[in-house]
Amino acid sequence: MLSIDRIAVDYDGVPAIHDITVRVPEGAIVAVVGSNGSGKTTMLKTAAGLLHPSKGTITFEGADISRTPAHEMPKMGIALVPEGRKLFGKMSVRRNLDMGAYTRTDRVEIERNLERVFRFFPRLSERLSQKAGTLSGGEMQMLAIGRAMMSNPRLLMLDEPSLGIAPNLMDRIFEVIADLNAKENLTILLVEQNVSEALSLAHFGYVIQTGRTVLSGTGKVLLDSDMVRKAFLGM
Repeated sequence: MLSIDRIAVDYDGVPAIHDITVRVPEGAIVAVVGSNGSGKTTMLKTAAGLLHPSKGTITFEGADISRTPAHEMPKMGIALVPEGRKLFGKMSVRRNLDMGAYTRTDRVEIERNLERVFRFFPRLSERLSQKAGTLSGGEMQMLAIGRAMMSNPRLLMLDEPSLGIAPNLMDRIFEVIADLNAKENLTILLVEQNVSEALSLAHFGYVIQTGRTVLSGTGKVLLDSDMVRKAFLGM
């Protein structure tokens, strides 16, 4: 579905990514792991059209999207849940969800997607009039994922969904990611520092170091690899 082929990305002429390749098959969960500053978030921003590669290509369902602007991505079926959530803090939960459906015009479909969000995150239905900025960290992440779901994507990209979340709600977030994939057949590209959880969840995984893809394989293979165990699991 998504192919990131040997991309390089610069920030004002300063290299941030040198050579990253990631492939996301339709219907799979693919995890990308690596240390801080390795290029994971830059890779996602580039796949989402917020940045553009100086080398390499990105294709989605066979179409080259390397230069497609970010505002066109939801129409193509790609949604990004950014690191730090990036919610509209002074707006209500309902208004934030409505913002996720800005590309949709069918009110029946919008309401259907809203009910779908509530099935996965019933807590949001209890807080529709509450300002997003007053939610807990876990609730904010639920809202960020729910907002992305409102565009009815075929590919959902998540950047550090467990960051700043209490352990009990973090478990729920990972459960929902698994359920979205299993029950909705939603393809997911997951960037996550919680390496054990991410690779346990993923069908396939990639390890990125200093802006390069250095290892790939099934989630289980990567969890069992000496490199991952020593670098990320302290074993």
